[in-house]
Amino acid sequence: MDLPREFTIRESSHRIHNPFTGEQLAALGQALHLTPGTRVLDLASGSGEMLCTWAHAHRIVGTGVDISTEFTARARARAAELGVTDQVAFVHGDASGHVADEPVDLAACIGATWIGDGVAGTIDLLHRSLRPGGLLLIGEPYWRHEPPDQQTVEACHAGAKEDFRLLPELIERFGELGYDLVEMVLADQNSWDRYRAAQWLNTRRWLDRNPDDELAPELRADLSRDPVRYARYEREYLGWGVFALMER
Repeated sequence: MDLPREFTIRESSHRIHNPFTGEQLAALGQALHLTPGTRVLDLASGSGEMLCTWAHAHRIVGTGVDISTEFTARARARAAELGVTDQVAFVHGDASGHVADEPVDLAACIGATWIGDGVAGTIDLLHRSLRPGGLLLIGEPYWRHEPPDQQTVEACHAGAKEDFRLLPELIERFGELGYDLVEMVLADQNSWDRYRAAQWLNTRRWLDRNPDDELAPELRADLSRDPVRYARYEREYLGWGVFALMER
């Protein structure tokens, strides 16, 4: 049980595995008015940057669950680097079935709603770990503009236009599911660039070191086409944000 190796190669230098900067992550923590002792569950926690930096800045406590052995190891190293190993723990496991042993104050899935087969299922999964009156955090893509054709849709990593919604429609969806949107921080084109362009540098450096690896032809082909595809489609049409929700 692990992430495909090509994913960890592309994001080998990333602390945040989404189009979000450290500054945006810090702004989100401040906007949520986190208090010491806040209990957090982070499903698909990646390299643990959210839990670790919020533990350091706000004295929260929590657990992260992720399917990647490499990212889980990085998360533990980051906790040690920031001196918060007594506040946060990271578990290698399948986040799609994880429910906290005791209710938490904040349950999050940032950019991985496939663990619940979409927004509705992921909200339902997170709700099972949440105390009454707690906060849910969902990181989710949305269309910045209506995609004009199927080529654009697929270039933005979707199978159909309906896989994502325009931002107002996504917010409406939260209401249909019985939740108030109480805060949000959205990615911008700079944070998208930092996320995606870093993948290209990681890939190129890996290719230079591993020209004979079995993955080299696939990653070489990806690097040849991905920057143009990103600039033409993804950068223009795909948005992303973290949304804080409370049950009505």
